[in-house]
Amino acid sequence: MSKNFPIFHNHEGPALSYPDELIDLFYKTATGGFVIIGMDDCFIRVSEKYTRIFGYSESEMIGKRFTEFLECDRMAEYVGETKLGKEISNRASQGYHKDGKILDIDVSYSPFRNANKEVIGVIVIFRDITGRKEMERELKKTRGLYQLITENTSDMILVYGRDKRIIYASPSHEVISGQAIDGMIGQHIFDTLNQEERDYFEIIFQRIQDTGEPQIIQSKMKDAEGETIYIESNISPIYNESNRIEFYVSVGRNVTDRIKNDDALRNLDRLSIIGQLAASVAHEIRNPLTSLKGFSKLLQHIDEKDKQTEYLSIISHELERIDGIVNEFMSLAKPQAVDYDQYNLKTILESTINFLHPQAVMNNVQIYLNIPRDTIELLCNSNQLKQVFVNFLKNAIEAMPDGGEVHILVETLENKRVTIQFKDEGIGISSDVLHYLGTPFYTTKDKGIGLGLTVSNKIIQEHNGSMKIDSKYGIGTTITIELGYSC
Repeated sequence: MSKNFPIFHNHEGPALSYPDELIDLFYKTATGGFVIIGMDDCFIRVSEKYTRIFGYSESEMIGKRFTEFLECDRMAEYVGETKLGKEISNRASQGYHKDGKILDIDVSYSPFRNANKEVIGVIVIFRDITGRKEMERELKKTRGLYQLITENTSDMILVYGRDKRIIYASPSHEVISGQAIDGMIGQHIFDTLNQEERDYFEIIFQRIQDTGEPQIIQSKMKDAEGETIYIESNISPIYNESNRIEFYVSVGRNVTDRIKNDDALRNLDRLSIIGQLAASVAHEIRNPLTSLKGFSKLLQHIDEKDKQTEYLSIISHELERIDGIVNEFMSLAKPQAVDYDQYNLKTILESTINFLHPQAVMNNVQIYLNIPRDTIELLCNSNQLKQVFVNFLKNAIEAMPDGGEVHILVETLENKRVTIQFKDEGIGISSDVLHYLGTPFYTTKDKGIGLGLTVSNKIIQEHNGSMKIDSKYGIGTTITIELGYSC
């Protein structure tokens, strides 16, 4: 029969005899390891691939009972069933290499029949699946470890898709917020946010798409007892094979205690600034008060309508000056909410400069602002940024006891980032002191409390920004802030 098929016969050579040569060809080209077991349970044929899998040579096995070499699970039972004509496929099991190493194998059993269809043996096919099984076990172990972590961590873990709908929520959500996890699955993450918070989150997600980097965001929520708590979340993008964002993973942590401690430090630093600026503010208010007193007395003795109008205009102007100074002073002194909104950078800087103008005048310091355009909008807390800028400008003024210039240089970068530089002509900071700056309660001033730079750096970090200090003794200091802007 084989002579009718070209693969077994060609005109230039003899046909392969059946079955020995055909079986040899089959054994050499098959991907799995083959053995033929006779009805007496002894090996009749052993393929080369089988010897590579298990380490035994063909001469060691031929004529020996398979039970001397193979201890696969239920193999004797399967061989017995196959002798009765049954085919058994893809039974996962384990066997032993000659050196004692355990192998994961996939085994199939087929009856070996003669020309009369009588079963004269059993063909057993082995495939080594040790590598795959090890990967599966490692994957299962890793999944179990992740599950153990996510189900027992106090952090709130969320996984949601590009559509912002939740596909996984850790049990910690139920503990902290009291909301059932089943009710969260499929929920849009914006469902529990007000419009202001949604706009903030949209900006954060846009920033993730623009930069490809995780972003930190703070939000408020109600806990299981109805109290307002602050959550700090790190939102990370997960990419698919096409390098598109497929999922987002958010890890949130209750930072209410930290926020309260940070607020306490900020208040302490703010009060320190207010105390140190009180004298210059009082001096600035005294000048218009002197004018008010003088022109008020003049009004009592002048009947001329034109003169009265002129004096009243001067009095009104001086009152506006006092009102502006007091408002700036109070805005720095009042408690600050942690809400973020869109604010104009130029407006914040000009307000800061106006606030420190009295101290700058007293110290013969000129402040210059160089900003490329009027509309650089920041998603920020304006009072907190103003506190940072006041700290830097105040330090620059105090670093120049004999007067000088402070230059504020603003430059827009790619990826919607902006740098703000504060450059002074002061005495500078020596290199052995520079690396201590920012350490809480470390100060080089006689009346300082050592919190200014610490608090400022913290505020900048919470605005997803960075701060760098460059200084040379006798030349001056430059502080560079980098922040993101929305438009």
